[in-house]
Amino acid sequence: MIHASKISVVVASVLAGFLAAACQTSNTTGRGTDMAAASGGLKIGTLLPTTGDLSSIGQNMPVAAKLAIETVNECGGVNEQSVTLINEDSQTDPNSGAAAMSKLAEADQVAAVVGAFASSVSSAAVDVAVRNQVMFVSPGSTSPVFTERAQKGEFNGYWARTAPPDTYQAQALAKLAKQRGFERVSTVAINNDYGVGFEQVFVQSFKELGGEVVNDNNPVRYDPKATTLDSEAAAAFEGNPGAVVSILYAETGSLLLKSAYQQGLMENSTVMLTDAVKSEKFTKQVGQTRGDRSLIAGALGTVPGADGEALSNFTSLWKEETGKEVTAFVPHTWDATVLTMLAAEAAEQNTGSGIKSQIRAVSNSPGQQVSDVCQALELVRNGKEINYQGASGNVNFDENGDVVGSYDVWTVKKDGSINVIDQVGTED
Repeated sequence: MIHASKISVVVASVLAGFLAAACQTSNTTGRGTDMAAASGGLKIGTLLPTTGDLSSIGQNMPVAAKLAIETVNECGGVNEQSVTLINEDSQTDPNSGAAAMSKLAEADQVAAVVGAFASSVSSAAVDVAVRNQVMFVSPGSTSPVFTERAQKGEFNGYWARTAPPDTYQAQALAKLAKQRGFERVSTVAINNDYGVGFEQVFVQSFKELGGEVVNDNNPVRYDPKATTLDSEAAAAFEGNPGAVVSILYAETGSLLLKSAYQQGLMENSTVMLTDAVKSEKFTKQVGQTRGDRSLIAGALGTVPGADGEALSNFTSLWKEETGKEVTAFVPHTWDATVLTMLAAEAAEQNTGSGIKSQIRAVSNSPGQQVSDVCQALELVRNGKEINYQGASGNVNFDENGDVVGSYDVWTVKKDGSINVIDQVGTED
């Protein structure tokens, strides 16, 4: 078990480090940074959205990476040296993300990067990582595009993700829609890798289940940089479908749904949502009626669940160190960071190529199942094979860097808060 006593950093230092990451271009963990940098210790970067369209979820993710590294440094570091963390804000923007990845890979010379969150940012940054032999492990880029590119050999093994691809989530959402009795639905999606990839798999899956997608021949896709979305909202709700499957980012998505409400379009349709908007900040952005009822009360959504063996201990650690509840993709960020460090220890070298060579070995069978990070490191140091069991799940990477997971079903309550009410998978 990971005890808080193993971590010397108090709550204030964790939160201060997080705020610095959000406000500055980059920063490092304080304790041990100079020693690690000077002696060639392992450097890990993050490329996560502390600003921009996904910041409502992304702001907690660098904190999870920081906690993982502080934990490892407290139990001896990696390859007998402290690990350094360098945070970069992707700004939920592909151009900014690619530039930040170039800095991490070429100037900071990190061995691995935890990120990105937005699939569009990962698409823009992954080629920089591969070219520089930097292991790129995403806790949340779920577009099916990455599976397709991995199958073509484009990543040369330098890509993995701890959240399952939307190939699975879209199937789970289609299954949920049918379970809830929706026979006719429409879709609206942000026009990027995440939105379009999710939409296409959902449409195919829902039709295979016997459902009708009323705008199948004319899908509604909106510009990620749009500032008004009145016409897109009207098109999405046209014909009073039983549900409107909305694959959105938070800031732009809130504009679309607020417009739909103001146009009186939401009375006969249930809004169905996905992982990128599972936050109370998003529901507040959409707004409330004069009676303080959320405009999207009753909306249903899916999000990759976290049910790993390490979740309970991680949750206790997170609450002690931050005073907050664990939010979406935080366990996935912890696991992504931990796995890069375990792989470097197994490779006995602090390089991207070393991490690439061992990341599947430490996460998959065979090997002793272990969920405690310090215990896992000790086993690896002693030459033992391990099968890391994470906070998000068992994180067994396949040859494309993908994992399979279950999905939580969540709903928006009258006051705008979010409640997980069920789970749904992709199996019959």
